[in-house]
Amino acid sequence: MEKKKGIKTKVAPDRIGELGEYKINIQLAQLPKNYLYLSDLLIKNSKAKSGYSQIDHVVLTPYAIFVIETKNYKGTIYGDRQRKSWRVNGKFPMMNPFNQNYGHIEAIKTILSGVKGAGYVSIVSFTSRAVFKVNEELRQMKSNDLIVYDTELSDFIARKCNVLKLINPSPIFSDIVIKIMHNALERVNVTSPEIRKLHVDELQNKKH
Repeated sequence: MEKKKGIKTKVAPDRIGELGEYKINIQLAQLPKNYLYLSDLLIKNSKAKSGYSQIDHVVLTPYAIFVIETKNYKGTIYGDRQRKSWRVNGKFPMMNPFNQNYGHIEAIKTILSGVKGAGYVSIVSFTSRAVFKVNEELRQMKSNDLIVYDTELSDFIARKCNVLKLINPSPIFSDIVIKIMHNALERVNVTSPEIRKLHVDELQNKKH
């Protein structure tokens, strides 16, 4: 039977998020072996409406802690670091993802309060379905707030670490401390399906 040419299989909307996360996982797997990471963390946060923060990814490196928020919006993303609300295609509002990630970082700081000298880098990752119209500094290594495409995540983390290494040649965290931080975050991660569902339900109610 002759195959039809030029027909692309459409991806169901509920699969796009999964594919996006798959690309992120490939990126994270490319990082050096002593860089440890955790994905899909749910940790207590007294300042959040649901009482919890759900964090997409945390990467622990010798020079900084990277906290990553992933987005799957399609279209042009208009945003300014100082604005509370961003827009997709100039119409549909979305919460400033860096403000969202700030809350996640504060929750992590509470858990890792005993770790001295910790520096945090906030990364918001979009798929290639998006086009950025945002502050130029959000794409520059001097910033601790970075917006990236999922396919360039490992490159941006490596480049940011190189910049931090120039500022402070000695690692902030040893491999042992990185492991301790990883274990501390893993220990407080809420895995209960019931609590996770309540958290999602609370977020959904907030939107309505």
